Amino acid sequence: MTSSPGRRRKSTGRRLFRHDRGLGVRYVAGADEAGRGCLAGPLVAAGVLFDMDALGPREVRTLSALNDSKQHTPAAREALYPLVMRCAMRVAVVSRSCEGIDARGLHRTNLDALRDALARVSGGVPAGAVLCLVDGFRVPDFGREQRAIVDGDATSAAIAAASILAKVSRDRFMVRADALHPGWAFGEHMGYSTPVHREAIQRNGVSPLHRMSFQSMAYQQLSL
Repeated sequence: MTSSPGRRRKSTGRRLFRHDRGLGVRYVAGADEAGRGCLAGPLVAAGVLFDMDALGPREVRTLSALNDSKQHTPAAREALYPLVMRCAMRVAVVSRSCEGIDARGLHRTNLDALRDALARVSGGVPAGAVLCLVDGFRVPDFGREQRAIVDGDATSAAIAAASILAKVSRDRFMVRADALHPGWAFGEHMGYSTPVHREAIQRNGVSPLHRMSFQSMAYQQLSL
């Protein structure tokens, strides 16, 4: 009998954990970021370390809905956040401000944040026992064994878990920023280049949270 779409979504996490178990190492670390293409707000990267020997059927069942954060509603991501925290061996969330992005450039800042997140969760684990995974590309100048996974947040449990932590952490920041900087609707678009956001910039100008280095491709849509 064919499974319903809802049933398939609920079992996504089992498929992601099968991938990570198939890597043949005890510890799998994943990293992902949120906010790379935004016009405003920080870039947030997260790292998650899973001990595959410590993950039993209960933990995998707990995270059976795990998937790329973009495939979940905000409420579903919030529900998954504490479950990832409970099942992971280690987690790390790091943030890079708009001032830092402007000073160092978006790409360099992104790599630095991912490297920092991976180092925090993999530090102290024997080198041969851990494999670090990044969504789509490798992080240079990182001493641990790593692998770039295409569509990693929809393939690896560790990367998907990191994507949940990064996205929820950043969204919470932007909701708080909305109260501090009213007029730009940050709690609605989270800093991304939406029509509402672009209209707010045209109406109010830029806020202290806007990136002014124009490294984001989304800025090409605006004439400031």
